[in-house]
Amino acid sequence: MNTPQRFVQILEFETDSIDDLRALAEEGDRRLAGLPDGPARRLVLKDRSRPNRYLVVVEFDSYEEAVRNSDDPQTGKFAHAMAALCTTPPSFTDCDVVDTAEYR
Repeated sequence: MNTPQRFVQILEFETDSIDDLRALAEEGDRRLAGLPDGPARRLVLKDRSRPNRYLVVVEFDSYEEAVRNSDDPQTGKFAHAMAALCTTPPSFTDCDVVDTAEYR
């Protein structure tokens, strides 16, 4: 039996309203906490050379879980509200996790 391969989606966006996006993300975090098909973790990165550019790395236990999460109507509402706070449309990159290493 094959173990599902972990899956990561990377969102890239620019915004002048990061505090509003953080508040929106906190609402989403409360909704997603403990959901079996929800994300396993999220990492938010701010670009040092472009101050309004952000990357969000969202990890799922499998691609299938990510698809179920994307199909949830609440995820669509969140994405629409997020896009409204962006100065450029968000872009998405879908990745299979090939390898990880922990150094600490």
